[in-house]
Amino acid sequence: MNVFVVGSTASISTIEYEPALVQDMRDQLEKIVPSDIESRHSQTWGDDNGFSHIRATLMGPGITAPVSSGAIVLGTWQQIVVIDHDNRGRSRNIFIQVMGE
Repeated sequence: MNVFVVGSTASISTIEYEPALVQDMRDQLEKIVPSDIESRHSQTWGDDNGFSHIRATLMGPGITAPVSSGAIVLGTWQQIVVIDHDNRGRSRNIFIQVMGE
C-alpha cells in the first residue's frame, strides 16, 4: 500500500500517536528546522512558510506499507500519520494505492 500526501508542505510517516511523543516530535522538528528561519522562499512569496517546505522535503511525502491477508502490516503501536508542517490551515488530499493480493 502506498500512501502519499498531495502538496509540498506536509508529510506522511509512522509514529506511536500519543500526546507526549507528538510533542517530542514537534520539539525536534523545531530544533532541526526552526519555524522562524529566514528563507528565500518566504522572502520571494511573502508567506513565511519556507520552513514547512524544508520539513516536508526532509520527511517525505509518502510511505509504503505491506498488506497481508487484507490488513496493513504495522507494529503494535505504529500508526500512519499525516504531518501538516504549514503555518496555516489547508485542505489536504491523501492518495492511497493498494496493490498485490
